[in-house]
Amino acid sequence: MNLSGKLPLFIVRVPQKGLCKLGFVPYLLLERRLRGGFAKRMASSLQKCEVGAESKMGVVHPATEVYADEAIEALKAGKVIAVPTDTLYGFACDACSLEAVNRIYDIKGRKHTSPLAICVGDVPDINRFAVTAHLPSGLLDSLLPGPVTVVLQRGESSILEKSLNPGLDSIGVRVPDSNFIRIVSRGSGSAVALTSANLSGKPSSVCINDFENLWEHCAYVYDGGVLPAGRAGSTVVDLTKPEKYKILRPGSAKEETIAILEKHSLVAEAI
Repeated sequence: MNLSGKLPLFIVRVPQKGLCKLGFVPYLLLERRLRGGFAKRMASSLQKCEVGAESKMGVVHPATEVYADEAIEALKAGKVIAVPTDTLYGFACDACSLEAVNRIYDIKGRKHTSPLAICVGDVPDINRFAVTAHLPSGLLDSLLPGPVTVVLQRGESSILEKSLNPGLDSIGVRVPDSNFIRIVSRGSGSAVALTSANLSGKPSSVCINDFENLWEHCAYVYDGGVLPAGRAGSTVVDLTKPEKYKILRPGSAKEETIAILEKHSLVAEAI
């Protein structure tokens, strides 16, 4: 209190149409307001932010080894997850679960006649699902892990369920150069069906925000940051015929893939 016995005055500038207007509010009244409604509103806003963050983190986790067991259990339970690869983000599920595979088609709005590729953890695993005996020694190890999908015959010895891509005797196989999806694939004990995380016909996803509208359909979304390879996806090459190859989709590694194929004496199949 000053010598005149009056409360001190506090000057507040309130912007109005680009000008400053002076107003006088007793200090104690201002303090009371700060302690009251404004403080409550601030607390309410912070609480909402925290709830939103918790809700988001219930679905979105970092794509690190810490969360690999969680992802593996989700696949074994027949659920769909979203994962980063070395090219794009993809939807993944147990390739031997017809229900899970159908769920992926429904999420993407994709025709069931469009085949899905599978992902395995390591190059030797490909032998469990496809025929590789006709390929030159070392070819697959030169191509994979990497941004390449190799199309091979399933063969009679394939343990892949007939319900995946019915009517086709070939299968596209990936071994991405991406640690998280490879750990999950190894742990699943099965093949992992893998397709780009987007609505059919829409641009592919290089970050999780690209398909945020589809998160609700996934058990978990694993965030690996922005993927640097662009939206071209993997290079798809048909290796079903001995000594021949056919590029079915240029993708992000066409030139490198052709160089490796020709180094192993494969010849481009005439179109």
